[in-house]
Amino acid sequence: MLDTDIAFGFEFAPVGLAVTRHRIIEICNPAFSDMFGYAPGALQGKSIALLYPSNREFIDVGRIGLKAMTEGGHYGDERIMQRADGGQFWCAVRGRSTTKADPFSRCVWSFVDMSEQRPIVNFTRREREIAMLSVAGHTNKEIARDLGISHRTVEGHRSRMMDKLGVTTGAELIAKLAGLPL
Repeated sequence: MLDTDIAFGFEFAPVGLAVTRHRIIEICNPAFSDMFGYAPGALQGKSIALLYPSNREFIDVGRIGLKAMTEGGHYGDERIMQRADGGQFWCAVRGRSTTKADPFSRCVWSFVDMSEQRPIVNFTRREREIAMLSVAGHTNKEIARDLGISHRTVEGHRSRMMDKLGVTTGAELIAKLAGLPL
């Protein structure tokens, strides 16, 4: 009976759920497939890299997530992901590893589409990475360290992001990225 209940819960969960092995999707629920614009079963056996706007973001987020999962067994962030049709959207992602010693060996992930609360702007790859870390509360220096760039470069990207979003302060930028009222 319990296995049936678990399968039912997985199948009808109101959020996207996926189980991965070394960042390859083993299984995902219909909400996950639908969120990303794929037919049921189409993502099974595919790398989650397919769901990122760029391969570089897949690598960088993986590096950041691996560090967090090695330390605590879990990881979460809010990032821009990509649908099958190329459209991008903000997504809240949470994951837990089954093996702390080898975090990506098997993980369970949840994905929540936040596109109704968060604006999507034509950001560059680097701006998307900075947006993700900014929303998480990282300072320019922390972002620079995480991405291996100078804090002045981060400031330049944030300035361009402010222009794109039509805001004038760092606080307004974070509020806009987080989908908060100004």
